[in-house]
Amino acid sequence: MMPSLLIPAAMSVVVGWVLVGLAGLPVPRATRWIAHVLFPLGAVGSLLVGLIGLTALFAPPTEWLLPFGLPGLPMHLRLDPLAGFFLMLLGAGSVGISVFAAGYFRDGEGTAPGLLGMQYHVFLGAMVMVMLAADAYTFMLAWEVMAMASYFLVLTQHRLKEIRDAGFLYLLLAHLGAIALLLCFGVMMQAGAVQGLTFAAMREAHLSVASASIAFGLAVLGFGAKAGMVPLHVWLPEAHPAAPSPVSAMMSGVMLKTALYGLLRVSFDLLHAPVWWWGLPLLALGLFGGLFGVLFAAVQNDMKRLLAYSSIENIGIALAACGLALVFHGVGMPALAALALAAMLYHALNHAFFKSLLFLATGSVLHATHQRGLGSLGGLLRRMPWVGWTALVGTLAIAGLPPLNGFVAEWLLLQSFLFTPAIPQQFFNLLIPMGAAVLALTTALAGYVMVKFYGIVFLGAHREPGLEHARDAGWLERAGLLWLAAGCVLLGLVPGMVLAAIDPVTRLLLGSGLSQGSGWLWLVPTSAARASYEPVLVLLVGLLAIGLIAWVTHRFYDGRTRRAAPWDCGAPGLTARMQDSAEGFGQPIRRVFAPFFQTHVELPSPDDAAPRYRVQVTDRFMTSVYRPMGNAVPRLAQWVGRLQHGRISIYLLYTFLTLLAMLMVVLQ
Repeated sequence: MMPSLLIPAAMSVVVGWVLVGLAGLPVPRATRWIAHVLFPLGAVGSLLVGLIGLTALFAPPTEWLLPFGLPGLPMHLRLDPLAGFFLMLLGAGSVGISVFAAGYFRDGEGTAPGLLGMQYHVFLGAMVMVMLAADAYTFMLAWEVMAMASYFLVLTQHRLKEIRDAGFLYLLLAHLGAIALLLCFGVMMQAGAVQGLTFAAMREAHLSVASASIAFGLAVLGFGAKAGMVPLHVWLPEAHPAAPSPVSAMMSGVMLKTALYGLLRVSFDLLHAPVWWWGLPLLALGLFGGLFGVLFAAVQNDMKRLLAYSSIENIGIALAACGLALVFHGVGMPALAALALAAMLYHALNHAFFKSLLFLATGSVLHATHQRGLGSLGGLLRRMPWVGWTALVGTLAIAGLPPLNGFVAEWLLLQSFLFTPAIPQQFFNLLIPMGAAVLALTTALAGYVMVKFYGIVFLGAHREPGLEHARDAGWLERAGLLWLAAGCVLLGLVPGMVLAAIDPVTRLLLGSGLSQGSGWLWLVPTSAARASYEPVLVLLVGLLAIGLIAWVTHRFYDGRTRRAAPWDCGAPGLTARMQDSAEGFGQPIRRVFAPFFQTHVELPSPDDAAPRYRVQVTDRFMTSVYRPMGNAVPRLAQWVGRLQHGRISIYLLYTFLTLLAMLMVVLQ
């Protein structure tokens, strides 16, 4: 496709998505038409967007004007390698989600399917517009449409109060972030010129270090609220479990990446001369957020809340990589900045696949069992083999095990940390080993969390009798799961090709790319003498080892079989309820990292006819920061309301005092 046609093609897909959504409104309850026709058409649009993004990675930047917008300022669109990469991520991830959704959504589940399909496809189109926007007006318009569409998707089960509360919290944090972004663009604008709204004018502006730092801080605040950055994360563990599973997958796998895109666009492109110390708070917030998210994921008893906190962990890792890239770039080490930035982009792409896969797998489990609490599940691998085996791929990938995709990005980020002694600032070198240790601890705990998730849900025996009747996913759901599982495998086996696609982005933002020693299979981030990785070789060695163990076992097996009852640990009468529980997995984490949690334990008494043990872990940021702020707002409003007495003389006095104060300021 010619580069000049890429933006019109992407806009055609956006218009097509809107038309697909509108086609379901006349018959909002025609579930078969909406699910089996309109959602697959949306998946075709996603595939086209992914191909457009992939093409844009290797094409020169192109621009396009839409003839409407603000007076004297048409809507500017621009497609460059940075936007192309995130369009590729959006398209590739949403193909599997849309195909899965075609088999997942059913009538009678909250919002009418026709209206839900409209919201879903407008959500997709708005995310594309965010990545194509080349002026502040277009960006903020698309950003708000994206926020509102996702808000209504979260409220699909709007009859439940906890769902409405989760949606309100999400909308509140989204608009606080939007206000920060408006202020950020205001700082970067050229004073008094409407053309200063364009990104091109912002690139040409020469801001002072103070003004640029303020703009960067506002960008971190605005985009961090959307990404789920700690301490702005409180909406995420509430909204993701409240939304339908395909919506949760889209929000976690794709929408969070629009915040990463915006942060990169502002910090490396529009503020084109970052200061090295900008990366320090981002690095600290990212590492703390990663550890915070994985610790809370380890103690969750709800499948979707566990995955939501895991998203906070993964976003924290991506932000840490971005902070490290800012530090390297600010001290004049572009090659190492490219390594850290490549690790961030690779991790974002990986997360789009394995987290979407796991959210969709939990959706299939939820439909089959009507249970989302880990304490009520178990043994589903025998009843749901398709869901179980595809979920295993996502579990191993998110745990960072080679040769799947999750390992590569974390390995690249670790390589970036190993190069930090070359940074000239000595105090930074004193602190960075602590950061590397936090990263290693976070990745290790992520593996622990995934053992808990997969083991409790799919292994062992059924904890509830009704689980014996669970049915596997339908063929459309299987197709969506297989698409995402295949992506996890492919992205892990060909890291050289993925880094070749990332290289134009790093060259656009940093002016430097990674080492050219990597082939399509071998991964050499800096030099072969220092570090290299070959995933296909790792896979072949692993398969060879498994085959050798199987051969030796079979060769020396004498063929005799002795059957006996299994050892019951001296406690006869074991039942499925005596298996390792979610609370049992989380107990060591709760004890070792007790300061992170606010824990309430409900213990049964000896006289209880139906004894119940219950553990509730609460986020300290919610109880210590957000709830007191929420309680203070009505009191403040009541105090301000005292100024209104309904007497004209009091209002005239206010006006006189205001004019008097303004006159004194002018005279001075």
